[in-house]
Amino acid sequence: MLAYLLPALISTWWMPSLAFSKGNERILTRFEAPQGHSRVQAAPNSFAAWLRNLPLLPPGSPVVLHNGERKTRQDVHAAVLDVSVGAKDLQQCADAVMRLRAEYLFAQGRFNEIQFNFTNGFKAEFRRWKKGERINVVGNRCSWSASARPDSSHASLLSYLDRVFTYAGTLSLSKELRPAEGSDIEPGDVFIQGGSPGHAVIVVDVVVTNEGQRAFLLAQGYMPAQSIHILKNLYEPTYGAWFLEGVGEVLRTPEWTFAWNDRKRW
Repeated sequence: MLAYLLPALISTWWMPSLAFSKGNERILTRFEAPQGHSRVQAAPNSFAAWLRNLPLLPPGSPVVLHNGERKTRQDVHAAVLDVSVGAKDLQQCADAVMRLRAEYLFAQGRFNEIQFNFTNGFKAEFRRWKKGERINVVGNRCSWSASARPDSSHASLLSYLDRVFTYAGTLSLSKELRPAEGSDIEPGDVFIQGGSPGHAVIVVDVVVTNEGQRAFLLAQGYMPAQSIHILKNLYEPTYGAWFLEGVGEVLRTPEWTFAWNDRKRW
């Protein structure tokens, strides 16, 4: 459905953040819809359109850890996103989901909407961080203090996210998101189980048949912190990286199993 719109979408609305390369292949161009499916409509500047245009590293690129080593399992990914990991063991599963959401809002200039809750319920807002305020954590108590210079750069965003990743996770994110059960799956939806450990994966693209059967691509980070990557469907390999909505009693991904009602959205 969107094939004829691809050149226009990329040239008119695509605003990558400073972390992303401009010349790379995108999810939309590398992953063709399965036979009989077409991509669901995505409005310009929407999270759905932004996600399916995320840049990818060249085919065959490995998933690497925050320390530069290769992940032990290299059989679970179909592609690697061209998104930085960082040098610390922070950007894991829920963190990868929050990273993508924050990058989208940053690219749109919607700074005041970039906010996430810590596990203790404290609201960490980028609008305050970019003004030079910093978060002090003492035990289970958090407070803001003006201790830095104002900075609304992308580097400031990454510094803010490091703080978020330290004190937020699947448990806090699962409480922030709203249930999506009973609605059609959409790009941007998140399958999440909050806990220690828990896990989260994000839907980055969706296709549909004329009969309404949907299939979707999933991206994840994992432990330890590693490249965000597109998952393979190891349980139905004929579909490559596409997963079929509602097929089977549970959603089986290579490294985690979700219930279908674990799906939430922003």
